[in-house]
Amino acid sequence: MAPPAGHIRPGRYLAFFVLIVVVLYALVFFTGGGKPTPKLGIDLQGGTRVTLTARTADGAEPSRESLNQARQIIETRVNGIGVAGTETVLDGNNIVITVPGEEGDQAKNLGRTAKLAFRKVAIAQPAGPAGGAPGQVPGQVPGQVPGQIPGQVPGQQPGADPGGAPAEQPPAEQPPAQGGGGAPGGLPQQEQPPAPEQDGSVDEQTAQQIQAAKEQRQNPAIVAANPQDPAQMAAAQQAQQLALAQLTCGGEDPLRGNDDPKLPLATCSEDGTEKFVLEPMFLPGEEIATASASPPQQGAGWSVNLEFKSEGTRLWGEFTSQNVQERAAFVLDSEVVSAPTINTAILDGRTQITGNFGQTESQSLADILKYGSLPLSFTSSDATTVSATLGLASLEAGLIAGGIGLLVVFVYCLFYYRLLGVLTILSLALSGAIVYAVLVLLGRWIGFTLDLAGVAGFIIAIGITADSFVIFFERLKDEIREGRSFRSAVPRGWIRARRTILASDAISFLAAAVLYTLAVGEVQGFAFTLGMSTVLDLIVVILVTHPLVSMVSKSKTLSNPKLTGLGSAQRAGSQRKAVGRKTGRAAVKEA
Repeated sequence: MAPPAGHIRPGRYLAFFVLIVVVLYALVFFTGGGKPTPKLGIDLQGGTRVTLTARTADGAEPSRESLNQARQIIETRVNGIGVAGTETVLDGNNIVITVPGEEGDQAKNLGRTAKLAFRKVAIAQPAGPAGGAPGQVPGQVPGQVPGQIPGQVPGQQPGADPGGAPAEQPPAEQPPAQGGGGAPGGLPQQEQPPAPEQDGSVDEQTAQQIQAAKEQRQNPAIVAANPQDPAQMAAAQQAQQLALAQLTCGGEDPLRGNDDPKLPLATCSEDGTEKFVLEPMFLPGEEIATASASPPQQGAGWSVNLEFKSEGTRLWGEFTSQNVQERAAFVLDSEVVSAPTINTAILDGRTQITGNFGQTESQSLADILKYGSLPLSFTSSDATTVSATLGLASLEAGLIAGGIGLLVVFVYCLFYYRLLGVLTILSLALSGAIVYAVLVLLGRWIGFTLDLAGVAGFIIAIGITADSFVIFFERLKDEIREGRSFRSAVPRGWIRARRTILASDAISFLAAAVLYTLAVGEVQGFAFTLGMSTVLDLIVVILVTHPLVSMVSKSKTLSNPKLTGLGSAQRAGSQRKAVGRKTGRAAVKEA
């Protein structure tokens, strides 16, 4: 037979709660390596967080599909670093990369668009007002050893091409390409793009800069339509020389990752020491099958070894066969990484990119090329490195703040509710136990990381949980003041308090859900922990606090008013009963 409304079998509720705790901690200790620690954010354990902001060539809003595709590629790059606990999330039009620990420096370069392309060099000349670096032989590539073939690694056998990049094969009658003025370092000073309208639109300004750079550095009109026509050739050469004269190397490139591969390109080398006019792309970077970093050999620096897919092998073989003693430029995000001279045909689909690479740069470039280019270009709007020491100090500060909050709640409950206050402390401790287990499991299952904002959410949740206990206890006092005993007041008080507790927690959870939906970044962590704590608060109040109070009310010893702190309420109830009896007797006499 079911118990009357409000009456429960406390043992069953407590047994069910114990079962939940056992299952949670069994999952904690016997799954996922058995390490019972939650996953911490970089503000607690130290690490690197990089925020990448997407931009498009026309300044339009990037599509959700392209953002998701970019996030997946960047996530693959991040995982390639080999550091456990990395995270890549989409935050509006931003992609946030989080790498815990002290090995996150490579994450700052993972947002490179990595649009690698092979282009034939039409014109190359040293950068600088004097036509090159001091002591440089005219026509010699900066940093080249005298007598060495441009782009060849010292000691390398002729025919072993040190670099390459895939592209689309242009028609055979495609004339040499020339580019307009401009430069990765910025637009020509005499032709700066007009300032955007006074509407604060950063996207419009970016679009204007990209469009101006394209017009100046990728103008197809300067390509000679007929190489056999001396007048057209002279005009094309004049336009090419003008483009190179206007080109300024160094600084931020507005065209970075947004050049049109079907048009010629005027650009600089990555180190800013050489200027180029390049023909349209003949081999796309998507034809790269794999890439790996190669350590220094015979005094040369680090390099990146490439191996093409079948179609890339064919295109690269055809190009190298038809352009012996010509230079091929490896263009990465609109800049020339390497421009070696082709000594002989390369038919095996393998080549090498050389440059001023250290170990970190070559490994990062190899990983980026191996995992593919991004559908959007990105700028690094924020890069934060948090030391492990600072993270530990922040964690200690958060724990101290939480401890102080708990201590204040404990003192208040013991002073005001006495034995019921002890039940409050026990309930909070059990609530903390299941919260901790859930944190560990969520870190394993969905990658949830606990940061300082999340710690703040838990501290606020302490007050919400304690508030549920206060509602229940105050409702008990109201029932006792009406003249009921402690034992009979518990079921009636619980029925009335339950409605208030459910309404209060529902409002808190709804507020947390709305905040989580609308907010971004760390604020979402705060909202998530607040909402999770609210749900767990209901579990503890229903399965622990109510059953414990019910058990106390059935014990003659524990229900003593001096222990429960309900003495004043019981005296008020006795006086109410006495007044009621007197009023009843007076009414009988008058009748």
